[in-house]
Amino acid sequence: MAISRLFLLCFISAAITLLSSICFAADPSVSYELTFTYKTLSLLGVPQQVIVVNDEFPGPAINVTTNYNVAVNVINKLDEDLLVNWLGIQMRHDSWQDGVRGTNCPIPSKWNFTYEFQVKDQIGSFFYHPSINFQRASGGYGPIIVNRRSIIPLPFDQPYGDIVIMIGDWYTQNHTALRTSLDAGEDLGVPDGVLINGKGPYQYNSTLVPDGIEYETFKVEPGKTYRFRVHNVGISTSLNFRIQSHNLLLAETEGYYTVQQNYTSFDIHVGQSYSFLVTMDQNASTDYYIVASARFVNESLWQRVTGVAVLHYSNSEGKAAGPLPDPPNDFYDKSWSLNQAKSVRQNGSASGARPNPQGSFHYGSINVTNVYLLQSTPPTTVNGKLHATLNGISFVNPDTPIRLADVHKVKGDYKLDFPSQPLTGEPRLDRSIINGTFKGFAEIVFQNNDTVVQSFHIDGFSFYVVGMDYGLWTNDSRNQYNKWDAIPRCTVQVFPGGWTAVFIYLDNEGAWNIRTENLDRWYLGQETYIRLVNPEDNTTEYSVPGNVLYCGALADLQKQQLNLAASIKQKGLFFVLMVVWAAIFKLY
Repeated sequence: MAISRLFLLCFISAAITLLSSICFAADPSVSYELTFTYKTLSLLGVPQQVIVVNDEFPGPAINVTTNYNVAVNVINKLDEDLLVNWLGIQMRHDSWQDGVRGTNCPIPSKWNFTYEFQVKDQIGSFFYHPSINFQRASGGYGPIIVNRRSIIPLPFDQPYGDIVIMIGDWYTQNHTALRTSLDAGEDLGVPDGVLINGKGPYQYNSTLVPDGIEYETFKVEPGKTYRFRVHNVGISTSLNFRIQSHNLLLAETEGYYTVQQNYTSFDIHVGQSYSFLVTMDQNASTDYYIVASARFVNESLWQRVTGVAVLHYSNSEGKAAGPLPDPPNDFYDKSWSLNQAKSVRQNGSASGARPNPQGSFHYGSINVTNVYLLQSTPPTTVNGKLHATLNGISFVNPDTPIRLADVHKVKGDYKLDFPSQPLTGEPRLDRSIINGTFKGFAEIVFQNNDTVVQSFHIDGFSFYVVGMDYGLWTNDSRNQYNKWDAIPRCTVQVFPGGWTAVFIYLDNEGAWNIRTENLDRWYLGQETYIRLVNPEDNTTEYSVPGNVLYCGALADLQKQQLNLAASIKQKGLFFVLMVVWAAIFKLY
């Protein structure tokens, strides 16, 4: 009997080991739990309701390494539905985890959902955020750091430390009041300020900054070099980032190493992420200002829309004082920011997530299979309400997520007829998405006929930014494309009255959101999806996860939640668990 029990215990141990290998293969696994709740904070001197994550604002960092399997249990303690998007994480073959309305049913209030994904072949700086109900305007965001594997060399010396900075415009009204204004057809107006890591500005000016505002301080050691990971997580405002008396050596953007260049200040648009190497090479007679100020606006009316933090050397001799470092002086020269953006190039000799150089994919010599010209215009009235459009269509989210509707053969949930050129005639509301060509090589041109700078993002991919300029894009615009060392990224700016062109390899099955990152335009419908299906092998895309939430036409399939901490989608799990349970039962 003892031998039998010993055998069964060994079998159970082996089964658990097998279970682990089934779930996560050879790559390491990590898990996080993120609880989204409300908290009253006075970030700009006015008490307001803020969305915090694990009682923190911004939320805690997700810090992982290339190819890690990541499980994030999201607990929704808000009073409304929630979805979380992992901006820049490509979710290879697994759009079920993307966390936007066209791929996932929302997490109801008081429920939880575990996102499970692999950061496959990625490195770099990203962030997570709520993706529905205008919630990002109240917070709920946090950084994602994907480190390189130890066998992959850095293209620069190992920094002494990592510093995450999350900047963004901010209103003292919460997200529900802001979306009510948008629903009423009103403009949001001038923001009340800029936050740096969830804190207001240092009191550099007693007229503009009231007493009692909590500000951020970054403590550093003289002579050391730090990696600053800077994210614009705001609502709609482009920001100029600068550190008084220090150069910003650009090193990475959204998962790709750049040619290293020094800048005294840098424009970061909504949804974008950059890494800068900053050396503490000053004499520290005082602390130094870190500034994020509004761009492409009437600065005399937007003076309050400035975030200020403090860089504090350990041997500093006094507080920061005096005027802020000047922003770019380009009121009459709109090419300054454009030329800066064009100067960001790919470091083709550096290894990224893999040992091979980033520049080994020769995108400029591949034939384009599809061309899409996506035009944005100022918000307009459609059916009596304010809406924003792409190619004349203001997107209406499907009741049932796109791929879930496909699996269950739900008819009429969406239409595969999104136009590749702007429509003529009156704008309309529709559920039109792009019928993409799997493994096609597409050229997408974002034409911004709106009056504000816009950022456009594509989930599931990085794309090559081959060109941008002012004016209307024409076929002749291709003559200025960069076909050698364009930077790959996932979020790109398009200047008002201008265009930006990208190349993208459509090798990721699923349904992927194409949207403006400007929250007001996104909320008003300026988005669509591209659906990609492998016509030769339908097993390359991940199957429906076991913990999928149902809604829309499939709402009757949703069972009452059991509040499990996590779920695992591999089909072998059930069998192995049954064997383990049977063995345990036999023991006793």
